[in-house]
Amino acid sequence: MAGSQEERDWLETLRVKPGQKVDLSAWPTADKPNGHDKDAAEARTAEVTQSLAQLQFLLYADARSSLLVVLQGLDAAGKDGTIRKVMSGLNPQGVKVTSFKQPTAQDLAHDFLWRVHKAVPGKGEVGIFNRSHYEDVLVVRVHELVEEKVWRARYDHINAFEQLLTASGTRILKFFLHISPEEQLERFAVRLNDPTRQWKISEADYTERKHWDAYTKAYEDALERTSTKDAPWYVIPADRKWVRNFAIARIIEETLLSMDLKTPKVSVDLEDIRRHYHAAVAAAGADAR
Repeated sequence: MAGSQEERDWLETLRVKPGQKVDLSAWPTADKPNGHDKDAAEARTAEVTQSLAQLQFLLYADARSSLLVVLQGLDAAGKDGTIRKVMSGLNPQGVKVTSFKQPTAQDLAHDFLWRVHKAVPGKGEVGIFNRSHYEDVLVVRVHELVEEKVWRARYDHINAFEQLLTASGTRILKFFLHISPEEQLERFAVRLNDPTRQWKISEADYTERKHWDAYTKAYEDALERTSTKDAPWYVIPADRKWVRNFAIARIIEETLLSMDLKTPKVSVDLEDIRRHYHAAVAAAGADAR
């Protein structure tokens, strides 16, 4: 389902071009797609969700490539909601969601990409990273968990890793869910006042807010250093959930449509199979009599 040029033009404004300087204060958190109000965007998102289900089936059948979706953002930016809404039509058998939390002792005994490489989707699969290897140039930087020379070297390691994945047939899409401090606080209030969501509350939600500027700078550097032609970053305006869902769904759809996915050629003699089928039908009819 190809989108309009107006849609594609707007989506292109969200992509971080290779080598582009990034100042997140200049990127809107509450932008709206060209030509769509909320009702129109939600209707289009529903259509695209159905399209993604068909494209996922074709990706699986084609079995030559895979898709990796990376979701990053500050607390309450909407990573879980994106997975729940945008990926709702996908077949769970072909999707693997990996959440990267604090490294275990085993993780720390290896290089920082060890646990990540194990979670990369195989051919025909969709992989979704809820947080990712980028935590190792974000959290470790903000909280000074490793020396600066260590996390700075990781930009090149990440680029090389993603180049390897691309060369092996994995398409990579990276989304930074860009919310404002005000919107984050409103979402914290919802959690606080909704008994069904209070389990998500953490003291870290508030202590990490103190590092907002440091995280912003860390994200700006990561976006600048690691947005490439084959593994682009998109800065998604995420204050409005319906805008976030629309943008990410459409970018994934456009990417899958560009992958030249094909139904495999039949590997059996169809005429022979038809003869077997008709013989089986005749035998079943005889048995029924």
